[in-house]
Amino acid sequence: MLLGLSGQDLAVSLALILMAALGVTIKWRIRIRATVHAISWSETAIILSLAVAPTPLVILTTGVGVAIALLIIRLPPLKAAFGIAKSMLLAAGAGATLHALGWSPTLADLWPALGPIGIAYAVTVVLDELLTLPVIALATGTRLGQLFREDLGLRVTSALARFVLIVTTLFILHADPRLLLAVPPLVLSLHLLYSNRVKARTEQQAWQRLARTTDALNVVDLDKVLTTAVTQAAELFSADEVEIELRDGGRTVRGGAVAITYDGPAGEPTSVDGTVVPAALEGHDRTVDVGVLRLRFRGPVQLSEREQYTMRTFASALCTAVRNAQAYAELARVADEHAYAATHDALTGLANRRQLLDRGSEHLGTRHADGVTALVLIDLNHFKEVNDTLGHAAGDQVLVQVAERLRDAAQDGDLVARLGGDEFAVLLRGLPAPAVAAHRAETLLAALHEPFDLDGMRISVEASGGIAAAPATGGMPELLRRADVAMYQAKRAGQRTSTYAPTRDTADLGRLTLGGELPRAVADHEFTVNFQPIVDLGTGRVTGAEALARWHHPTHGMIDPLRFLEAVERSGLLPAFAEAILDQALIAAGSWRDAGFDVPVAVNVSPRSLLDARFPGSVLARLRAHDLPPDRLVLELTETLTLSQLDVVDRVLSRLRDEGVRLALDDFGTGYSSLSLLSRIPVHELKIDRSFVTAMESSAEAAAVIRSTLDLGRSLGLDVVAEGVESEPQRRALWELGCTAGQGHLFARPMPAGTLLAAFRRGSGGSPGTLAPPLHDAGAVIRLAPGRRQGGRGRTDRHLPA
Repeated sequence: MLLGLSGQDLAVSLALILMAALGVTIKWRIRIRATVHAISWSETAIILSLAVAPTPLVILTTGVGVAIALLIIRLPPLKAAFGIAKSMLLAAGAGATLHALGWSPTLADLWPALGPIGIAYAVTVVLDELLTLPVIALATGTRLGQLFREDLGLRVTSALARFVLIVTTLFILHADPRLLLAVPPLVLSLHLLYSNRVKARTEQQAWQRLARTTDALNVVDLDKVLTTAVTQAAELFSADEVEIELRDGGRTVRGGAVAITYDGPAGEPTSVDGTVVPAALEGHDRTVDVGVLRLRFRGPVQLSEREQYTMRTFASALCTAVRNAQAYAELARVADEHAYAATHDALTGLANRRQLLDRGSEHLGTRHADGVTALVLIDLNHFKEVNDTLGHAAGDQVLVQVAERLRDAAQDGDLVARLGGDEFAVLLRGLPAPAVAAHRAETLLAALHEPFDLDGMRISVEASGGIAAAPATGGMPELLRRADVAMYQAKRAGQRTSTYAPTRDTADLGRLTLGGELPRAVADHEFTVNFQPIVDLGTGRVTGAEALARWHHPTHGMIDPLRFLEAVERSGLLPAFAEAILDQALIAAGSWRDAGFDVPVAVNVSPRSLLDARFPGSVLARLRAHDLPPDRLVLELTETLTLSQLDVVDRVLSRLRDEGVRLALDDFGTGYSSLSLLSRIPVHELKIDRSFVTAMESSAEAAAVIRSTLDLGRSLGLDVVAEGVESEPQRRALWELGCTAGQGHLFARPMPAGTLLAAFRRGSGGSPGTLAPPLHDAGAVIRLAPGRRQGGRGRTDRHLPA
């Protein structure tokens, strides 16, 4: 026993009081929400005190020492009372444990005492956790399990280190009890060592949490970005509430670590009252400001320098994530608009021809025993008289009302489409028998029997309908052709409807006859090529020419490609036909170049050719044979390519593209696959379909499609050519929208290569190489070519020499 003398008793008591005071004073602090909590060394002081003094004295000196320390640091009374009571309770619990184990304070035989002391110390640590963690969880609103898991490894390591300190100190006291006064400095040194370690680990964990949080923001959905930012920031900064206010749209999102509590307009008051720490959502260069991030605490809080830097870094990452999500949303919106415009009629909102063909082909390709598929083709009789008498605006109103009536008369599962002009189609699916199609067609046409109300006038419109059941072969193109044949049979017979009959289809017989003559036509070079120039809309100068194939039949005269291309593709003569057309196009380009007009020539490519691995070699061989650079050839691709074919097509096109051959996407905007094709095949040029150019003056939707296509072309660095330019107002309107190139009858109809060369030489107004007067005086307009785009899509300006 060490209590032999009263002087020694007083010294021991004072040492115990000092040790208790230091144990509760030297601590490291953590902030949870707006409350700061401290982790002390009080257990170490208690166990060392119990090793040299009886339990009652230790309880008393612990209470006195803790009270003195808390009085000096001016802790609030309630917290001070809790701290004193907890420390005395820990001392009592450890003393009771030692008493139960039959141990009394003595340093005479230390080794047997280490077991009871270790057990008493473990009881103290566990009791401290049981008393402290629930109070912290209740004060901060944090889950108890979460508090227990946070820094668990560090707490266990620290507890083991304190036990080692206890054992070391006991051995020191065993050597000389007077060294008890050296224990507090030793505890203080160890505290400084561990506090630095805690600080380093805390900062490391903070940066790791910041890295995980910023990685979680890498999503393209704005709602997910905001939800992730709010919940993660609440955890990262231990805030009671996180608020994000966006300047674009005035949207405010706030919540905590668990969930979003508000998502709506700015200005809605919050229930969290206290400290607000704001941070602007701006980039590193501070040129872009998308909103503000606010951390809210229910009490006074001052962020550390590290937390302030973390907050600025998080705000910058959130700014980037918000901008990326907003940009993606805008791209998705534009893509949806393009996809809708590509598959719907701008005037009536019905499906257009492309959607009818695509959805019909898909249905015919997957049908099993789901009934009969039929098509009703409807054409308004004498509709031209409405346009001529009342004007095109009145005609458009009639077309809109026709579309509404057909839509109302159709059944679920039917597809109603406007094919163009006054021609409509209704795809009937799942019919029990072919004869039902005729009955359904009568119902559709009966819906048009009642007069139309047009600004107070009642106008009657008659219509003719052709009905055709889906054939075993030929797909949607053949079904549409048969319905068209039947519709014209109804018109000729003066009937309201007519059903397709093969025996009356002279078109089939004519096509079969032409198909049998194809080998002779290829051998006798009956296929010729006319050329339509592509013109700079601003200057009128020729920038290229498109090759258009024609069949000069000895009996039937000039035959349009629509009548023979399908037969060519089925006949096996496609490679020979393609080489013949390509040869004539390259010969023409060479003759123009030799005459001083170096312009590229565009040739349409059949999708079947792109599925032939020999096609690139044939094209490159023809270029070498005619001594033309690859960039003088433009291959125009159609949107009839299916996505399943793109892997094969891309391999074929990659070789041509790598060699310098230019690629163009023809009739852009008329197929729903336009954007899908554009993302898979890096072309150099887009060609706006003539249907949009024709309708742009009377249809705001058509003008919007053209404008969107031009914006897309500029953003991707692509040339854009408008087809079907028929009038000066169209030319000027396209130019004002930003379209710089076009082709159409305004400049020239398709003509032989020699005739076009003569037109080059003659020029417009005596200026060779031009086919139209300029829109502006020389020098009045400066055109800036868009920058190049990686992947072979950069623009190469085509021009004629001066």
